[in-house]
Amino acid sequence: MTDASFYPPIEDYGIIGDMHTAALVSSRGSVDWLCVPAFDSPALFCRLLDWEKGGFWQVSPVGKYRVRRRYLEDTNILETVFTCDAGRVRMLDCLVVIPELRGTGHRVMVRLLEGIEGAPEMESTCRPTPNYALAGVSARIDGCRLTWDRCFLDSPFEWSAGEGIFRSRGRVRKGESRAFVLACMGEESQHLRLPEPSAMLRATEEFWRRWAGACTYDGPYREQVVRSALALKLLIYEPTGAIVAAPTTSLPEEIGGERNWDYRFAWIRDASLTLYALLMAGYKDEDDAFFGWITRTVQIEHEGMRVLYPITPEGDTTERVLEHLQGYRGSRPVRVGNAASDQLQLDMYGEVLDALYFAVHAGDYDPRGVWDHFVPIVDWVAEHWPEPGNGIWEVRGGRRHFVYSKAMCWVALDRAIKLCEELGLRGDLERWRREREAIRSQVLQRGWSERLGAFKQSYEDERLDASNLLLSSMGFIAGDDPRMVSTIDATLDQLVVDGLCYRYLDAPEGVSGNEGAFVLCTFWLINALALAGRHDEAREMFERMLRRASPLGLYAEEIDPSTGHHLGNYPQAFSHIGVIASAVTLARGRGFSSD
Repeated sequence: MTDASFYPPIEDYGIIGDMHTAALVSSRGSVDWLCVPAFDSPALFCRLLDWEKGGFWQVSPVGKYRVRRRYLEDTNILETVFTCDAGRVRMLDCLVVIPELRGTGHRVMVRLLEGIEGAPEMESTCRPTPNYALAGVSARIDGCRLTWDRCFLDSPFEWSAGEGIFRSRGRVRKGESRAFVLACMGEESQHLRLPEPSAMLRATEEFWRRWAGACTYDGPYREQVVRSALALKLLIYEPTGAIVAAPTTSLPEEIGGERNWDYRFAWIRDASLTLYALLMAGYKDEDDAFFGWITRTVQIEHEGMRVLYPITPEGDTTERVLEHLQGYRGSRPVRVGNAASDQLQLDMYGEVLDALYFAVHAGDYDPRGVWDHFVPIVDWVAEHWPEPGNGIWEVRGGRRHFVYSKAMCWVALDRAIKLCEELGLRGDLERWRREREAIRSQVLQRGWSERLGAFKQSYEDERLDASNLLLSSMGFIAGDDPRMVSTIDATLDQLVVDGLCYRYLDAPEGVSGNEGAFVLCTFWLINALALAGRHDEAREMFERMLRRASPLGLYAEEIDPSTGHHLGNYPQAFSHIGVIASAVTLARGRGFSSD
């Protein structure tokens, strides 16, 4: 097995994308993860999950070098400046977003080198390994073009081959520009006439700056809010409007452990919260696509909505293990697909109805065209909320009456009732109101623990759960209610380590091993503190969390308090949702503009 030290830390990676797929690029200039043509397609490059077998595409100077990286302002274009004894070179990386590619199925990556000083010798090293390194490659070299399957990789220098790895090498002098172009063609055509690489990069830069400019947040954390919004935008699958939870699979929650999951699907919960966060930041053009996807995809069955869906109708969420891959730093198994799709998670109904309600008020969205699709969803909640479920954390240790799930059923009914009252929409209001009050009464009676001095994880378990920090954000209880304040204090005392909040301790999960502190839970705690009037505590914790971001301002799902390293899939929608929500909540408390 490869020495774990070969793997860069998860937080070392930057992300580039085109709202179809995404690539992770290390500080070494190596693309170690890329699935084509879509997020949930088999990986073409997967060195992220097996340093020996997995494919990659690296562009960097020959010999030793130093690196400085950033994103071009208000874009998802990654800038890497290499400095070596021979000089300096800037590399700009992007997945191309241009009108010519829309609807074609083609994915195009541009890596543009610009000489700044001297004449460093640059080397491009590529090892394509389609289908998660299960498929062999029959590649052809034609001078500066490398071709395999439905892909070609153009280099400014001639290619050479050796033992499955292809190399091209040449100098980039001050003032010169040299471009690499990777293109993977869709099924419908092998013929692709592309604009010049520099023109594609300029058009992509203009697209991102125009989109980012819609942000209405004008507080002290604007840079972090825009970066998080840009990260979230990358996770939207443009052809259908579905939103993936993360662009990766099987990055571990514990190094060497088994908590390795595939997040390249659209969770109703995560996608709804992503839309909500983008609306909070002022991005009001995403709601039509998302709710259109809901109406086309989500059908109420006996068990209600499915927890997660593939991003395309032909996608497959069946969970299986890739036995041939060793996993990131030896963390096995490597999974593709996700068995959580078969669970009952009652909270997601509240999240999607809350997103709809917020879109109406914050984004001027008109729900009349989709309301007939939502009425059966609300009726299902009114009928099934008393049942136990698997909860927001997707525990595999049996169903329970989770407090947060019950409260989110209350949210689903509450928002549906308000939409009907405010807009004259149809619905069984008498029944919905009756069930709404029944949920509230039951949660306040059975969800509170005198022993904990806090709301507990489930009716069956006397444990804290950070998801209950949202009870005030959702309007279920006032932020300064003594029960809410006591829950906050118990969480600070028992679930927080070095300013980072865990989801829970010792819950009946059904899987072994440990995990890091959950990034989103820490942001939930920040929001709860702010809503309790404890603004200074909230602001101090928030600014500390901002310092824990990756060098490029990104977050994985979790952080290890003992090392500061990021854990879990990356970048994670949940985490960036938290950045935006906390920044806006703090702004509202201190008078900054956020809308």
